[in-house]
Amino acid sequence: MSYQWNWGVFLQPSAAGDDTYLGWMFSGFKMTIALSLTAWVLALMLGALVGVLRTVPNKTLAGIATAYVELFRNVPLLVQLFIWYFVLPELLPASIGDAYKQSNPVLQQFLASMVCLGLFTSARVAEQVRAGINSLPRGQKNAGLALGFTLPQTYRHVMLPMAFRLVVPPLTSEFLNIFKNSAVCSTIGLLELAAQGRQLVDYTAQPYESFIAVTLSYIIINVTVMTLMHRFEKRIAVPGYIGGKS
Repeated sequence: MSYQWNWGVFLQPSAAGDDTYLGWMFSGFKMTIALSLTAWVLALMLGALVGVLRTVPNKTLAGIATAYVELFRNVPLLVQLFIWYFVLPELLPASIGDAYKQSNPVLQQFLASMVCLGLFTSARVAEQVRAGINSLPRGQKNAGLALGFTLPQTYRHVMLPMAFRLVVPPLTSEFLNIFKNSAVCSTIGLLELAAQGRQLVDYTAQPYESFIAVTLSYIIINVTVMTLMHRFEKRIAVPGYIGGKS
């Protein structure tokens, strides 16, 4: 094999002269973490709300929630990203759209990516929350109502605390997916981890080292998330249910 390995390339000054190539990779790593975590907060909050609405007796609210889930779950992530980044600014009022388009390009890319990832993942989170609520015995809801709780109070104090404990394992998978899906955001120019890896290849012509480093970075993120979520799952596991000791 004629390929010349050069792991020292990461310590060389970058083409811009302001950092090393390792610094570029670390910058992309931080961008991926920041983007994924902020998008996850949005996805968890909105997904929990939509998931609850899908189980309420009000058919109008349940129908709206169902339409939301079907829309964001069935349109490809890349298409949604292009809509948020290229199309939405043109649909906003001129003053707001112009202000957005004249702002920092990195901020534009980050906001569009965060909203896109957050809404796309929220539809999947909503389905997990709905499944968790529907898996509860019907007696729990009836018991809450019999105690004098209103329906919102029954959800808040009786059903949701149990449902969320049951859906931690599938939510862990969605949490991992949001880190991996963040690589799509490089298509609009956001310099996250995958984009920095491709940029390093362009400047150094060392593709193996670059993408091995990118792969190891994603593995580090995933192993860390899985370890933390596994510990969290064990602490909140419900005896007699999945993951809980009898």
